[in-house]
Amino acid sequence: MFPTPIQNWNSRSKFIYFTLVMFTLVAWLLPLVIITLASFMTADQLNSGGRGLNLPSPLSIDGWITAINNEDFRKSFLNSFIIVTPVVIISIGLATMAGFALSKYKFRGQLLIFAIFIGGNFVPFQILMVPVLRLTQDLGIYNTKWALIMFHGAFQTGFCVFFMRNFIAQLPNELIEAARVEGASEWQIFYRIIIPLVKPAIAALSVLIFTFVWNDFFWSLVLTPASPDGMLAPAGLSNIIRGRFYNAWNVMAAGSLLVALPPVAMFFVLQKQFIAGLTLGANKG
Repeated sequence: MFPTPIQNWNSRSKFIYFTLVMFTLVAWLLPLVIITLASFMTADQLNSGGRGLNLPSPLSIDGWITAINNEDFRKSFLNSFIIVTPVVIISIGLATMAGFALSKYKFRGQLLIFAIFIGGNFVPFQILMVPVLRLTQDLGIYNTKWALIMFHGAFQTGFCVFFMRNFIAQLPNELIEAARVEGASEWQIFYRIIIPLVKPAIAALSVLIFTFVWNDFFWSLVLTPASPDGMLAPAGLSNIIRGRFYNAWNVMAAGSLLVALPPVAMFFVLQKQFIAGLTLGANKG
């Protein structure tokens, strides 16, 4: 049994449904509206109680100018691209190869290896703080970009392998067997058959991993606590709001909106592929 399409609902059910959707949408967007209004207020107005849905009076862009002109924040913003890009490439590249091997080959220990990848996703990352910290110190990469790149690249690979293995497993084996009959090597099968067919999954994972790593705050403070050149944007954002007598919340609001823009932009650019990657196989037939 499948639910009745919305087009076939009666008028009362449609009204209740769309009312609830609009209420949920307004409730979800309300914090974003408040932050946007706060970004155009002055620090004095915010600290004197002018919060919430109050309109800026006077309208000020000082918060935006201060955030953009802050050198440490600009460095951390640029660092986010420098760190996130190789993490996405490393994690998805390794996961695609591992997913192909775990789904289309039979070998001893196959399920055990896959279980290890899955099990890593259930380990609370906070308990890894001390061993990861010591490891980066022993490798000489503590307080550098490489600490975040290596950690996130390894940590995100487990989830990506789980995703890609299940995605590739749905591809028909007949395609691979036909390519082998034609004399294609395993690498040619991987690059010319598997990669083109899993592009929706790669796009979906790219959006997810980009967002996960971009929004990281905890590991940025743990692995690069004293290096603006290695911090991610959310951690760098915390350095621009501290004032001598009060915090510049208008600067924080403007900076928060700036930090949120790249993941949102990436989602809209890859929206079709993202949805296709998440819904492949969800339709009957």
